[in-house]
Amino acid sequence: MENTPRGNRLHIAIFGRRNAGKSSLINALTNQDIAVVSNIPGTTTDPVYKAMEILPVGPVVIIDTAGIDDSGDLGELRVKRSLDVLNKADLVLLVIDAMSGVSQYEVKIAQRCQEKKLPVVIVLNKIDAHPVTELEVEEAKVQLGGSLVVVSALTGQGIDDLKMAIVKAAPATWDDQAIVGDLLNPGDIAVLVVPIDSAAPKGRLILPQVQTIRDILDHNAMAYVVKESELKDCIATLNKRPKMVITDSQAFREVAKDTPEDILLTSFSILFARYKGDLETLVAGAKAISKLKPGDKVLISEACTHHRMGDDIGTVKIPRWLSQIVGGDLEFNWSSGHRFPENLTEYKLVVHCGACMINRREMLSRIMQVQQAGVPIVNYGVCIAFVTGILNRTLSPFPSIQEMLVNQNS
Repeated sequence: MENTPRGNRLHIAIFGRRNAGKSSLINALTNQDIAVVSNIPGTTTDPVYKAMEILPVGPVVIIDTAGIDDSGDLGELRVKRSLDVLNKADLVLLVIDAMSGVSQYEVKIAQRCQEKKLPVVIVLNKIDAHPVTELEVEEAKVQLGGSLVVVSALTGQGIDDLKMAIVKAAPATWDDQAIVGDLLNPGDIAVLVVPIDSAAPKGRLILPQVQTIRDILDHNAMAYVVKESELKDCIATLNKRPKMVITDSQAFREVAKDTPEDILLTSFSILFARYKGDLETLVAGAKAISKLKPGDKVLISEACTHHRMGDDIGTVKIPRWLSQIVGGDLEFNWSSGHRFPENLTEYKLVVHCGACMINRREMLSRIMQVQQAGVPIVNYGVCIAFVTGILNRTLSPFPSIQEMLVNQNS
């Protein structure tokens, strides 16, 4: 995330009157003291660009602007510079002091955003000092349009809801990121291990495999596709050392054994944990697997519906592996398609599929729902890597997350 180019980050511009709490909101969103907070109106003068990460939204650029009610000749110049930010933003957070309510300043900004077809999230801030009524919320929606979230940047109330609103309001192209191509240089070789078993679709590859191949080609690298039984010979016969081996998670043990330590190893599902969701959160959730006890409830969720084979990964293999880790029976529930349970608090763990059939926006929304319920979440690839004892190895393409896992276990 730290190395993500600014051009590939979601640009979020924060507008509001002086002392509406814009800087405090930035600190609450990032859980860091990044922006200078002061009770003196006009602390922020010119637009300030801050590249950062908002979990689980991902890498963003926050653009902190001067108060839209700034006055005087210098104030008008600051407002003009702030308005120029609308040409660079992907999304606008319009912050309003709940005590003051909506004014002509917010209405003008909302109108400009509508003209530019910029998505807007209205943020009624400081509800710790002034609890808002339903009538006030509805009036603000009518006056400004867009989605609305009530928060207290001071106490953190509503910040998770704001993150959810950001994900939902972001433009459709904001999550156009690489699956694996950003980890490869032009001319690099990636070997893809694709087991052909009873669950493999006859005559074709599954969607994540196809998308990964295309992404490798788009980044001018080379892809070799083999079965797990051919991996060792493939590596030995290539004139150039592969940079990475990408495998189906179910072949982890055999592939790990045949992949030299100097070659990066991961799986399609782990790549999709990053591409479609938040890899850091999903890896952090793996720690909960070792804490499961017999009788605990586990939700296994798939984003698609498909014909299940006899030894299905979601209904047979993962339940069997988890029960073996626990040393007793667990209570499993399943969900599939667009149906996602609301009663998440009763689960000790959520295991989600690779999410190849939904977009990143929906997967992030699911991750957020699970987090708000206080439940850890992993995906299939992370779960399988953990139960086979090679999770750290399969994170070799992601050293910062590998380090987080080591620190977590120390």
